[in-house]
Amino acid sequence: MTLIKKPDIEEKWYEVLKNEFEQAYFIEIKNFLIEEKRRHIVFPPSPLIFNAFNLTPFDNVKVVILGQDPYHNDGQAHGLAFSVPDGIQKPPSLQNIFKELNQDLNIPIPMNGNLEKWAKEGVLLLNASLTVRAHEAASHAKIGWQRFTDAAIKALSDKKQNLVFILWGNYAIAKENLIDHNKHLILKTVHPSPLSASRGFFGCHHFSKTNEYLINHNIKPIDWSL
Repeated sequence: MTLIKKPDIEEKWYEVLKNEFEQAYFIEIKNFLIEEKRRHIVFPPSPLIFNAFNLTPFDNVKVVILGQDPYHNDGQAHGLAFSVPDGIQKPPSLQNIFKELNQDLNIPIPMNGNLEKWAKEGVLLLNASLTVRAHEAASHAKIGWQRFTDAAIKALSDKKQNLVFILWGNYAIAKENLIDHNKHLILKTVHPSPLSASRGFFGCHHFSKTNEYLINHNIKPIDWSL
């Protein structure tokens, strides 16, 4: 028997997603992770699984950037899509994100890849799966996380107005059906991966388009500098 306790997640997010935490599928996720951690290393560390939600409280969300899977190599994952902690080498996709940011807004390319400042500005950096087995990409993609993160996306769409949803790559674009086009701005293009970035990511101007939309709706724009 698994003891159900309140997850370590920001209070308003807990209120919004409370029903999900009580569902059988979420209890199965927890039981899976207990067993998984007995046999394998799991990223990110347990206290950081809900880091995106805790650094960007529900009421503070202005922008959502969707990722797919946590980084699976040592020291990289800290609960924020595309981000790595201070002192960790920037992965190729993140390097391309910074190149586009530089071209779009003339912001200098940061020395490190920690995006916590964006999160605190109101950018929810949400991966579809919140955990991964070390060194095995997408190893937790089918344990139920997507049902949970889909519920978070839909809650934002339903309960808030004038958000910007940034969808990079086919996986993220597939989430478009969860979002109300009449209430929010959806920006989409190919993934910033080196395999696809030159086919439309570079030159997408998503950072400036985001701030233009926020300003037009009397919302303070994001300071994208790091």
